[in-house]
Amino acid sequence: MSLEKADEQADKKDESKKSKTDWIGEFKSIALLLLAVLAFHSFVAKPFYIPSVSMMPSLLVGDRLIVSKYAYGWSWVSPTFHILPRMEGRLLGSMPQRGDIVILTPKDQSSDYIKRVIGLPGEMLELRGGQVFLNGEPVKQEVRPDLMLPIDTNSPCENREFPGLRVTDETGKSFCQLPVLRETLPNGVSYDVIDLGPQSSDDIPPVIIPENYVYLLGDNRDLSADSRVASPLGLDGAIPWENIGGRAEFITFSLDGTTTLNPVSWFTSFRSGRAGTSLRPEKEISAAE
Repeated sequence: MSLEKADEQADKKDESKKSKTDWIGEFKSIALLLLAVLAFHSFVAKPFYIPSVSMMPSLLVGDRLIVSKYAYGWSWVSPTFHILPRMEGRLLGSMPQRGDIVILTPKDQSSDYIKRVIGLPGEMLELRGGQVFLNGEPVKQEVRPDLMLPIDTNSPCENREFPGLRVTDETGKSFCQLPVLRETLPNGVSYDVIDLGPQSSDDIPPVIIPENYVYLLGDNRDLSADSRVASPLGLDGAIPWENIGGRAEFITFSLDGTTTLNPVSWFTSFRSGRAGTSLRPEKEISAAE
């Protein structure tokens, strides 16, 4: 065999080796990427989808938002798939601020809820006629103009949830006319809540919130399975702070429910004006803690 043929065969072998896929290496790369994504979701931030009306008007069905996982430190609930056993305490933990919107895992469930922190450890909380009282003092409420929420697939304003509140304007466009109150907590944090009138959940006898527990309510006060509601649907009272998985920060985008396989619908289904909305509540500078 000539030297030229030997070189040619060697080149072909090298090309053959190069053309073969290193499947083990590819698998390792994908596995490392997945681990990095899971670690980021578990300890830094993760996306969250709103599936229910319980946090209206702040959050609508179809909203996508970012939750920071480090805001209060880390606990057994921090990993994305809740693979750790339930245990007390938090690593580098801090208590949520009054008015924060948080994601949490109920005491006897594995699903994630999203609610607002109202009561803090050691406080006495009660509801009278739908108004929150903290340590015997009423939380300020002001009547706001009705919210005219455009009706879409994700916000259909069904009669079983919002009886008699579906209206149509002079142009023929349909809205859900929602009665709104502006609630201001003792630390000056303000936000809107929906009050549909007298309900059985409007009156809650005084409860003392235990140490390292918080009391949570939904902004849609009459359609929220929160600390007022017994298990298995609700939170069944105050919840331990280690069951809080993070703080809601801002809305990334919102969909009206009309998305289909048609790529055009991926753009037309976006709700305008919601992307980038901060979920950190407003605070009145003049209010004192």
